[in-house]
Amino acid sequence: MRCIISKTALNHIMVTAVAVIGLFLNSCHSVDEPSNSMIGNFDMLWKTIDEHYCFFEYKDIDWQAVGEKYRKQALQAKGGKHLFRIMSAMLDELKDGHVNLSAPFETSYYRAWWSDYPQNYNARIVEENYLFFHYAQLGSVYYHLLTSNVGYLRVPTFETGLGDGNIDNILASFAVASALIIDIRDNGGGNMTNADNLIAHFIGKEICAGYISHKTGPGHNDFSEPFEMRVKPVTAGHWIWGKPVVVLTNRSTYSAANYFATVMKSLPNVKIVGATTGGGSGMPFSAELQCGWGIRFSSSPIYAPDGSLSEFGVEPSPGCAVDMSVADELAGKDTILDFAISLLTTPK
Repeated sequence: MRCIISKTALNHIMVTAVAVIGLFLNSCHSVDEPSNSMIGNFDMLWKTIDEHYCFFEYKDIDWQAVGEKYRKQALQAKGGKHLFRIMSAMLDELKDGHVNLSAPFETSYYRAWWSDYPQNYNARIVEENYLFFHYAQLGSVYYHLLTSNVGYLRVPTFETGLGDGNIDNILASFAVASALIIDIRDNGGGNMTNADNLIAHFIGKEICAGYISHKTGPGHNDFSEPFEMRVKPVTAGHWIWGKPVVVLTNRSTYSAANYFATVMKSLPNVKIVGATTGGGSGMPFSAELQCGWGIRFSSSPIYAPDGSLSEFGVEPSPGCAVDMSVADELAGKDTILDFAISLLTTPK
């Protein structure tokens, strides 16, 4: 793992983590010992989110008012599935793709973070008309040298990652290329360490990849000081890419992929092309209600290297916001990919 935190900061994090765990355990049993009733579980859900969710102030959410609104409905719930729907609707008020309620019969998801936007990606068009179904693949990643002499690297997920030797081989295959395109459209995230492993091949020195804070109390603004996260370049002997890079994004670029876009955007030879990402800059945390239903939510905000939050998404680089044209898509063309190729190959 190349995300480096200093020993002093690590000690602070450990102390904070112990405090947070203690706080959480106490809070789980301080909701006036909620009964395993429908309203008792509703109250426990509301209070757990109230004390541990991390974006209330940033999103300007009046959680007290939200709770009052849905508690009235919960008092009229006609069974467990009806209560589940009410709880899920309350959680949707957070507008957060990292928030889920899980029961044996269903898991809730907030989908409007991407469903209300153009998809801006068609895998068939890319594979058929740009890669000609003739590409190399390693795990979930695939790559090809485009006819424009620009390398194309498709990273559909960070759930899995590649070793440094694998990444070396991919980049070495683009040795003659003038530039590289990394396509993370529709990448819903995964493990930030896998994102760091790839970032490490695009930096010549250790960099600040951002900051993370942790809840230190039940108040909406009770956070630790931000701790710096750092990424080191790969060790000597491994391939570091120094030519221009374009990262392709769409609204379905989320979580660890959002983090990857944030860090890559901070590098001098990288541009973000496409649409604003879906966001998801909170580190998820899981808990359990009295009835056994699971709850997952954002508990620790992760900040960009410049200190900003990208919970609502990472914007493309100036002049690089592009949507796929319907006419282009019908003609088998990828407007965003074409823009990136032109950006990288047009003489300045």
